[in-house]
Amino acid sequence: MLAKVEEVVLQDKLIVSSSPHIRSNESVKRIMLDVVIALTPAIIGSVYLFGLNALKLILISVASSVLSEALIQKLFKRPITITDFSAAITGILIAFNLPASAPWWLPVIGSAFAIIVVKQLFGGLGANFMNPALAARAMLMTSWPVHMTNYTGTRPDVVTSATPLSIMKYGTGAELPTLRDMFIGNIPGVIGETSALLLLIGAAYLIIRKVIDWKIPVFYIGTTFIMLLLLGVEPKLLPYHILGGGLILGAFYMATDYSSSPVTPLGRIIFAVGAGVLTAIIRIKGAYPEGVSYSILLMNVATPLIEKFTKPRVFGKVK
Repeated sequence: MLAKVEEVVLQDKLIVSSSPHIRSNESVKRIMLDVVIALTPAIIGSVYLFGLNALKLILISVASSVLSEALIQKLFKRPITITDFSAAITGILIAFNLPASAPWWLPVIGSAFAIIVVKQLFGGLGANFMNPALAARAMLMTSWPVHMTNYTGTRPDVVTSATPLSIMKYGTGAELPTLRDMFIGNIPGVIGETSALLLLIGAAYLIIRKVIDWKIPVFYIGTTFIMLLLLGVEPKLLPYHILGGGLILGAFYMATDYSSSPVTPLGRIIFAVGAGVLTAIIRIKGAYPEGVSYSILLMNVATPLIEKFTKPRVFGKVK
């Protein structure tokens, strides 16, 4: 989630988006540092839950993202911006979307793809039309599905296990974890999405600091909840859908990316509702138990169209 980036980071030209155009005086570095602070509880929690392999993947992913950014900016003769923390955040989020059992080279490839292809080739920070970390996850899932779904349980039982969403989707016969374990993160899954508690602590910090707008995560999660009910999910299983998988991570840290989500308040609500509808449909009707990453990416692509129909009318302009 590269939230609240100043959309002025384009060096070659100024692209005017829908109003409002007033921006905070905070620097990109300050905003990104807030995001790093918000992610810190989940980073610590992931190491506690999954062991040092989680820390290794996070460090490799961050280093690969920063190095990729520096190399491609040097190649394009652009200013080197690795000190603004944006590449580091992309690296953290890519690692958060990997299972603790992932091989070391997986975050290297994912980070290079996210930074070079999705971010820098489209102009750099503020110009990417989709979330780089989610695009990397989708690419890695398509290319190496076995490595991307080799989920392990938390310590000390670090063995391959089914996630709660997989248990509900495929009826593996395994017992669902308690809601307490779901909330604190004592469940199988990818590194950064298991502990709802730690993710929500960081999200509260971002909302208090006004780094992210509450509308997207609240409408996203709320719409997913309602759609799951409409699709026939038993009410007792709804908390597992909300706390399990990447919904909280995606809603607060990825869907709120300013460069790939609408600027207008109404546009943000439409974006979030669309992501919620798609997430529920993919989870219940699709072949895959999770739908957060693909839902957000699809709404990223739809963002220009959403802004076209939600931008404020210019005073005095006649249609």
